[in-house]
Amino acid sequence: MRLIRVYKGERRLEFWNNGILEQPFKIALGFSPKGNKLRDGDGRTPEGSYYICTKNPRSKFTLFLGICYPNLTDAERGLNEGLISEEEFDRIKTALEAGKRPDWETALGGKIGIHGMGTALDWTAGCVALADEDIRWLWDRVELGDEVEIYE
Repeated sequence: MRLIRVYKGERRLEFWNNGILEQPFKIALGFSPKGNKLRDGDGRTPEGSYYICTKNPRSKFTLFLGICYPNLTDAERGLNEGLISEEEFDRIKTALEAGKRPDWETALGGKIGIHGMGTALDWTAGCVALADEDIRWLWDRVELGDEVEIYE
C-alpha cells in the first residue's frame, strides 16, 4: 500500500510504501497556505483524506498528480453553505464512489494536485509543489487510487 502524507505546517511531503517511509520531500503550498481550502480562488491547500485521481504527464507544471478534491466532506460543506447545488453534490459523490475525479468546475474549486516547478515559496493556487527531480521520483512510484492525507 502506497500513501502520501502532506504536513502543510512543516512544508513536508512523505511517501510511504507498505508502512515504510521511503522518502520525505520539501514542498511549497498555495499562496494563502493557512487553513483549509474553502472555495475556488482562495489560494489554500485542502486538508483531509483524498486519493490520486489523475496523472498528467504533459502538465505545464512538469508532471501533475491530481487529487480528488473536493472529497465528500468538502462537498457536504459546500452544499450546506450554498456554494454548490444538489446536482453538483451528486456528481461529486458519484465520481468519488467510483474512484474517479470529482467535478473540478464548481465554486469549491478543483484541479488540485501534486506537481513540480519548485519549492522556494508558497506560490500555487492550492496545489502541493515539489522540485522537478522530486516529482519525477514520486511520479514513477504513484498509481491512481493511492491515498493522500493532507494535514494542517
